[in-house]
Amino acid sequence: MAVSTTGEVSGSARRGRRVVLWRHGQTSWNVERRFQGSTDVELTGTGVAQARRSAGRLAGLKPDAIIASDLKRAAATAAELAALTGLHVVHDEALRETYAGVWQGLTHDEIIARYGEEYAAWKRGEPVRRGGGELETEVADRAAPVVLRHADKLPEDGTLVVVSHGGTIRTTIGRLLGLDPRSWESLGGLSNCCWSVLGEGVRGWRLMEHNAGSLPEPVLGDDT
Repeated sequence: MAVSTTGEVSGSARRGRRVVLWRHGQTSWNVERRFQGSTDVELTGTGVAQARRSAGRLAGLKPDAIIASDLKRAAATAAELAALTGLHVVHDEALRETYAGVWQGLTHDEIIARYGEEYAAWKRGEPVRRGGGELETEVADRAAPVVLRHADKLPEDGTLVVVSHGGTIRTTIGRLLGLDPRSWESLGGLSNCCWSVLGEGVRGWRLMEHNAGSLPEPVLGDDT
């Protein structure tokens, strides 16, 4: 696995199809470490700037298609890349962040204080409906097929950009790589407007880059 630490998109020779999973820009709830989940929170000014800067880099990959969550923070991020590439963004609610019930709107510290045992069980890799919401496997069940369906439409060496959310991206990567759900947490979180790259190999999808784009920015968000 090659992990980018320079903030630059890899210029190595392309082989097979490629999926770039790009997390949205910063929101006020990210800064406050407040769990967003499916709550529709907009980008901050910083988030818009992050999206614009990252879009300039990703445009260099000459993507063939862009799909995105329909939540405002992801849609606005995707719009920056669409403006540079001229591509139409296909929005799909299946790419939304994990629904986390009563956790949504709470800060990280509030979640620990009120639901500490539930949080600890999730961190141990147990199947937990955080806040009474979705299981991670259920998020993968809805998101991964959408990614695969659009990837199947790519030309032989084409690139798909998926604009989504930290938790949804991690579970989708875990599913596409065939990892045990208990190990998905080991992938780590994505910083705002950073991305991971999956490349198609003879044995299936491979993780080529993870949390690339602006390292070592802190990871602020839902699934940390």
